[in-house]
Amino acid sequence: MSSEMVLSIADQSVMVILMVGGPLLVLSLVIGLVVSIFQAATQIQEQTLAFIPKIASVLFGLILFGPWMLSKMLAFTENIFANLPNFIR
Repeated sequence: MSSEMVLSIADQSVMVILMVGGPLLVLSLVIGLVVSIFQAATQIQEQTLAFIPKIASVLFGLILFGPWMLSKMLAFTENIFANLPNFIR
C-alpha cells in the first residue's frame, strides 16, 4: 500500500465527513445566529434559550438529510470494502 493510496483514502474520508456533517452544522449555525440576534434585539440573555431551537433544527435536518447522508456513508464504505484486496497487497 503506497503513501499516495493512503493519502487518497484519507482525502476521501475527510470529504465524506465534511459532506455528511456539513449540512447539520450549517443548519445549527444559522439557527444559533438567528436566536442570538433575537436575544440581542429583545435583551433576553437566557443561555438555555438557544438549545431548544438548535436541537429541533438538527433533528429536522436529520429527518431531511438523513437518507442522503446514509447513502453517502454507505457508498464510501462499499468502496473501501470493494477495494480491500488492493489495500492488503
